[in-house]
Amino acid sequence: MDPVRLTGPRLALRELHGTPEEAAALHAVYGDPETVRYLAFEPADLDTCADQLGLALDLAEEHPRTGYRLAVTRHADGPPESAPLIGSAVLTVESAHAASIGYALRRDTWGRGHGGEVTDLLCALAFDTLGLARLAARVDPANTASARLLLRAGFRLEGRIRRDLRVGGRWCDSDQYSLLDDEWPGPAPARG
Repeated sequence: MDPVRLTGPRLALRELHGTPEEAAALHAVYGDPETVRYLAFEPADLDTCADQLGLALDLAEEHPRTGYRLAVTRHADGPPESAPLIGSAVLTVESAHAASIGYALRRDTWGRGHGGEVTDLLCALAFDTLGLARLAARVDPANTASARLLLRAGFRLEGRIRRDLRVGGRWCDSDQYSLLDDEWPGPAPARG
């Protein structure tokens, strides 16, 4: 495995470690009903978060690698390898040239531009490191903050996927966005 470590102005993406402390930190993200309101699952318990870490570790050992589940850390909290995670970022390879991305951040970190920085780092992983040609992201139509973030990053709305997901016994639509390698403007300048 070639471990992923990407660094932005304030954040880093790194491989997950799978420790009990990391499971608790992931639970602070995935266990919060407000944080997962627009995601494809209901709030997760601590055991489910620990299981997700195990899946991430398995993905990291695949060859060729089909997915990246990464920890999002802040430089202000220490070196990336030891800093606690404030969220997770996901890149799922769908073909030799395409992938989808997503992320979730702890609610107390919202409104600081972290989502844009995570998106930039995932784009860099896809286009610069992996040499992919296309990225996609699916967003709940009610999640206007994520839609704006994707548009600022250069993504384009492709359309609505009706009844895309079933969460908590109800059907949910998704808006699909995409970005091509030659459309990506590169990482956004640091915002202060």
